[in-house]
Amino acid sequence: MAAEQFPGALSKRSRFWAGLALFSSLPLAWAETAPSGQVQDVVVTTGTRGEQRTVADSPVPIDVVTSEQIQATGKTGLKEILNQLLPSFNLPGINGGGTSWTVRATTLRGLSGDQVLYLVNGKRRHNTALINNLARVGNGGVPVDLDLIPVAAIDHIEVLRDGAAALYGSDAIAGVINIVLKKTDSGGESTTTIGQNYEGDGASGHQTLDWGIRLGEEGFAHFSLDAKANEAAPRGDPSSLAHVYNPLPNGQPDPRDKTVNRRTWGLSYGQGRDAVVSGAYNAELPVNDIVLYSFSTLAYRNSRKNTGSFLPNNLNALPELYPDGFNAYRRIYETDFQVAGGARGTVSNWKWDLSSTYGQDHAKLDGENTLNATLGPASPTSFNLATQIYDQWTNNLDFTRGFDAGLAKPLDVSIGFEQRWEQYRILPGDPSSYAIGNYVIPGGFFKGLHPQPGLASYNGTSPADSGEITRNNVAAYLDVGADITKQWYLGAAGRFEHYSDSAGNTASGKLTTRYEFTPGFAVRGTASNGFRAPSLAQTLYSSSTFTGQISPTGVWQTFPIKVLRVTSPEAKALGAEPLKPEKSLNYSVGFTLEPTRSARLTVDAYQIDISDRITQTSLLNGPVVSAILAANGLTPGLSAQYYTNAVDTRTRGVDVVGEYTSNLDDYGAVKWSAGYSWNKSRITHIKDTPQQLRKIGYDLFNRQQQGDLTVGTPQDKLVLSGDWLIKQWNVNLRLTRYGDYVETGVYAANDRTYSAKWITDLDVSYAFTPNVNLAIGANNLFDVYPDKIGVIDAKTGNGGYGSFSPFGINGGFYYTRLTYRFD
Repeated sequence: MAAEQFPGALSKRSRFWAGLALFSSLPLAWAETAPSGQVQDVVVTTGTRGEQRTVADSPVPIDVVTSEQIQATGKTGLKEILNQLLPSFNLPGINGGGTSWTVRATTLRGLSGDQVLYLVNGKRRHNTALINNLARVGNGGVPVDLDLIPVAAIDHIEVLRDGAAALYGSDAIAGVINIVLKKTDSGGESTTTIGQNYEGDGASGHQTLDWGIRLGEEGFAHFSLDAKANEAAPRGDPSSLAHVYNPLPNGQPDPRDKTVNRRTWGLSYGQGRDAVVSGAYNAELPVNDIVLYSFSTLAYRNSRKNTGSFLPNNLNALPELYPDGFNAYRRIYETDFQVAGGARGTVSNWKWDLSSTYGQDHAKLDGENTLNATLGPASPTSFNLATQIYDQWTNNLDFTRGFDAGLAKPLDVSIGFEQRWEQYRILPGDPSSYAIGNYVIPGGFFKGLHPQPGLASYNGTSPADSGEITRNNVAAYLDVGADITKQWYLGAAGRFEHYSDSAGNTASGKLTTRYEFTPGFAVRGTASNGFRAPSLAQTLYSSSTFTGQISPTGVWQTFPIKVLRVTSPEAKALGAEPLKPEKSLNYSVGFTLEPTRSARLTVDAYQIDISDRITQTSLLNGPVVSAILAANGLTPGLSAQYYTNAVDTRTRGVDVVGEYTSNLDDYGAVKWSAGYSWNKSRITHIKDTPQQLRKIGYDLFNRQQQGDLTVGTPQDKLVLSGDWLIKQWNVNLRLTRYGDYVETGVYAANDRTYSAKWITDLDVSYAFTPNVNLAIGANNLFDVYPDKIGVIDAKTGNGGYGSFSPFGINGGFYYTRLTYRFD
C-alpha cells in the first residue's frame, strides 16, 4: 500500500484513534470461547436438489456469507455488504443518472446483476420496477434490489458461482445467490449502528431487531425488523465558471459573482439521502407428516437525490422562481414485498415441495425543487413523474427421491414444474411534468427565447409512454446425480421453458462432475447452457429525458433524448426488432484442496459465452433521426435510443478462495481468508447495424458502450482478511485491492483510466457480557479516494472522481455498533 494513497490519514482521525485506545484499555469482563482451529464446513442447499453437500465436497463453487460476517462490515445495505465480502462481486459507486443511483447495478464474475438469479429460501425473488435506463454499467437492467431485503432477517447467504439455468431457469447465467432467512425458535438480538463519513457528512443509522418463538412442539416463527437511513454526501468541486450570473443590462458582471458559494451547484455529484424500513418473518409448522411453511419480506423506501444543478445563468432557471439557480431533486417512494407459502412432505419415498410465491415492487417517482420552464413563472415546482410497478407470481412443484442403483450412494432424481406470471406497468405522471408550453422569456439576457422543453433534469411520463404488459411462463426440469464410486460424482440436468411473448421456447442443460483423487484433493468441472429472457421493462419502457456526452474538444453536450419502446413504429423505423433471450454457454474447471482440517483452497477457472446481449443502441441524433421521429408524431429535435440484442461477448476468469484457521491457545484463534477474482470480457461480435441506421452513418453500439461493457469494472479484486477472536475481544481486519478500470468516452480523448487502490476495513468488538457487545470500526480506514482525473462538467464541478469507483467516492466512514442478545 503506497503511502501516497493515504494523505493525511492519521492526523484527520486523531479523535477516532484516541477513542479506540480508550476502548482497548477497558478491563476484561467476560471470556468467550475461541473457535477450534479448523475451517468451518457448511452444508449448502444451492446448486443441488438431491443429497445436501458441504462447501468442500460441492461439485460447483459456492461461497457462504454468515450473519456474523454481514454484521462486522458496518454496512447497512446488502449490495455494499456483498461488495466488501465477495471478490467476484462489484458495485459501482454512482453509475449514472435517473433511478440508477437508487438501484445501483451490481456485477458478478464481470456480468450484469440481472444475469444473476436471486432466491430467498430457495424461491425466486422478484426484480425491481426501476429500470436502470441512464446507468452506464448494467445499462437497462432491472435486477433484484437487494437493499429491500432486511439484513436482520438473514441467517446466511449461499453464492453459487456457476451457470444454473438448467436448475433454476432464466437469469442464472453468472450464478445464483440464495438468501436464507433465520430459523431460531427462541431468543433474539437488537443491534444499533451509527456512523458518518470522515468529511462529516453522510450520517448513517441502522437499527435491527429479530426474535424467534416456537410454534407447536417442533415449529418456529422468526420475526425481523430493520430500519436504516443515510444522509446525502456530495463530492462536487466549486463551479469554475468566471460568471455564474448573467451580465447586468449595462453589460457589466453581476457583483454577486464575487461572493456566491460556488459549491451550491455540485450537490448532484455523490450519494443521496435514503431511508428504508423493512420487516420479515420465516415460519414452519409440522402437521402430522407434512410441514407447512411461509415467509415474507416487506419494505418501504423514501429516497431523495439531487439529479441536476442549474446555475442562475441557465436558460431554464427562471429568475422569477429561482433567482440564484437551483438543484433539482428526484424523490422515490417505493413499497416492496414478497410473500411465500407452501408445504412439503414425503409420499412413496418421494420428497415433495409445493409452493406459491408472490412479489411486487411499486415505485412512485416525484420531482421536487424543479420546474417546467416552458410553462413560465406559473410552473409548479414539484411533480409526480410516474409510477412503475412490477408483479411476479411463481408456483412450484418439486419431487426428489434417491434410488438404489448399485452405486456408491443412491441415485438422486429430481423433477419439477414451475409456472410464473409477470406484469409490468408504467403509469403517467402529472400533465405539467411532460407538457410543452409556449412561454417566451419577456426580458433580460434571454429575452425572446423559448426555454428548453421538459422538466429540468428529467421529464415526467406521458400517457403515450405509459402502458402495461404481461406474460406467462411454464417450465419443467429433470435433475439426476450420484456418486458413481466413492471418489467420482456425476450429475446432469435439463430444463425446458415456454414464454408467451417473444422469448418463446428455451432449453437448458448442465453436466457436472467431481473426482476426489485422494482425501482432501478433488477436481471438478461443469458445462452448461443458459438464458436470460428479456425483462418486461426492456420491452415496454419508453421515456423522454436528457443525457450528455463530452465532445472531441472536451465540451459537455446535453441532448433531449427519447427512449423508444422497441415495438413502436418510430423504433421500427430506426431498425428495432423484437427482443430475443440472451443465450449462454458456460464452462468451468477447478480443484479443491484440504491438506489439513484447518486449511482449504479452491481454484475455479471459467468461460462464459453470451450471445444476443440486450443493450441500448448508440445515441441516435441529427436531422435525419429528428425527421423520422417527427414523422411519427414526436417533437422535432429529439435524439433517440432503443433496446436491442446488440452484441455477443466472451468472459474468461478465475476465482481463488483460501481459508486457514490458526489456533493460538491462550491467545485465541484467527481465521485467515484470501479471495481473488480475475475476469476479462471481450466483445466477439456486434450485430450488423440495421440498414435504416447504416445509411445515415450510425453505429449500433458505440465505443463508450463497448468500453462500459468490457473495462468499466475492475478486472481483478483481492480480499485478504483476518478474524481474531481472543476471549471477549473480536478484531476483524480486511484489506481489499480493487484493480484498475476505465470510464470510456465516446471519443478516445475522453477516456479516463483509474488506478488500482487498496482499501482497509477494521471492526473491533468487545463482549461486556454474554448478551452485550460493543464495537467500533471504520470502512476505508485510511480515507482513500479514486484518482481525480479532470472534471466532466466545469459549470457545476461534477465528475472529478468519476462514477464507477467500486469502493465509492465518499472516503472514510467510521461507526459504532451496540448489540444486545436476549433469551
